[in-house]
Amino acid sequence: MAIDTTTQTSPAADTAAPGIPRLSTRDKLVLFVLCAAQFMVALDFSVLNVALPDLGRDLGMNTSALQWAVTAFALPSGGFLLLFGRVGDLFGRRRLFLAGLALFGAASLLSTLAWDPASFLTGRALQGLGAAAIVPTGMSLLTTTFPEGPARDRALGISGTLLSLGFTIGMVAGGTLTDTFGWRSTMALLTLFALIVLPLAPGLLPESRTPDRPRLDVPGAITVTTGLLSLIYALSTAADHGFGRADVLAALAAGLLLLAAFVLVESRSAAPLVSLPMLRRRTVAWGNIGGLVTFSMMSTIVFVLTLYLQEILGLSAFETGLVFGFQGLLSVVAGTFAPKVIGRLGARRTLVGSLAGQGALTASLLLLNTHGWSVWLATAAVALASMCHLGAIISYGVTVTSGVPDAEQGLATGLVTSTQQVGITVGIPLLGVLATTSGDLLSGVHTVIALDTAIVLGAALLTGLGLRRSRV
Repeated sequence: MAIDTTTQTSPAADTAAPGIPRLSTRDKLVLFVLCAAQFMVALDFSVLNVALPDLGRDLGMNTSALQWAVTAFALPSGGFLLLFGRVGDLFGRRRLFLAGLALFGAASLLSTLAWDPASFLTGRALQGLGAAAIVPTGMSLLTTTFPEGPARDRALGISGTLLSLGFTIGMVAGGTLTDTFGWRSTMALLTLFALIVLPLAPGLLPESRTPDRPRLDVPGAITVTTGLLSLIYALSTAADHGFGRADVLAALAAGLLLLAAFVLVESRSAAPLVSLPMLRRRTVAWGNIGGLVTFSMMSTIVFVLTLYLQEILGLSAFETGLVFGFQGLLSVVAGTFAPKVIGRLGARRTLVGSLAGQGALTASLLLLNTHGWSVWLATAAVALASMCHLGAIISYGVTVTSGVPDAEQGLATGLVTSTQQVGITVGIPLLGVLATTSGDLLSGVHTVIALDTAIVLGAALLTGLGLRRSRV
């Protein structure tokens, strides 16, 4: 029987000191399971990147085909997020979370043992499908388990820290594992994570779903899923081949048309997949805009700095990973203090201030040149900018989910996680390509940094104005 989470309270709410919530042992175990699953998915976004050349040689994939190792995961993981978030609302978040974990683990094993490109890409696609089930249901279970306020802020802070840390650790671990054990060890690591988390989850996580059982909005599900699939395909492919290809232009046009059709379908549906009144909430709309900008622009900076450090300064892949390792360490610090800052200043001010800080620190990267001291500037600036970035991640999650009924938490967190996926996907194709196609790489890197800075600072201003009347 489903638990009506609208009436639940977490022990954390009862034991917390004002502004500094203390979690019970069970709360900590629940948080460990949910955050470990999110960390595992974040790790998957980056752990394979530096292993791609070795993977290609082993499986006989040429350079142009290697982008599918990333795209095969990104397509289903981004395309099915909203659908699976709503399916979890209606039919059981715990049930879908466990199914996603099992699928992700099995798919990771298939990718580890892959014998040809087809088997590997099948495993990657199934990993993405499992991730699409894990991320929104895991976030929904977190926001329905921990009550709105300091307890939820702290839980979201830990989750956001591990999300950022997982991406960073993946960059460092990927190079180390590949050099030591080969590319298959990167996929074996994900299999191991799934084997650790899956046995713990059933006994700890409560089932939760909406009190009523409305029918699923099938037309809305089809249009939004195919629209997101088309859009993510177009942007992922454009990152490697540019926007001039016919398939990229066709997919981009189809994606935009399908998403426009989705809005029309939702406006006429009796049980919409996405509630348009929810999208008109200032907190949901502007919070997601802030989240989209912080994810897309930081992923772009990481991409162009990777090129800069290796191609201009001549650092190895391992040394580049160490540079970004400092980013991960300071992200842990930011994750510890961000909930306290939100408790003192509010989510709106924290989001706006974090975006402004990210933009200002990004601007300092315009001083990068060919001299050796630039590596220290890059290390310090990206690490400090990542602290602001993590503050924006946590505060936008709090902003979007605050005031949303538990029955719609899957929808709200589905929007949050869709923003994350689209943000990670969209930044590199739109801006990163300016660096890769520039005749002078350093000049191209400076152009990307300048545009990135302008977008982040502009978003800080607009988000502040958009949220000025919101009580968050």
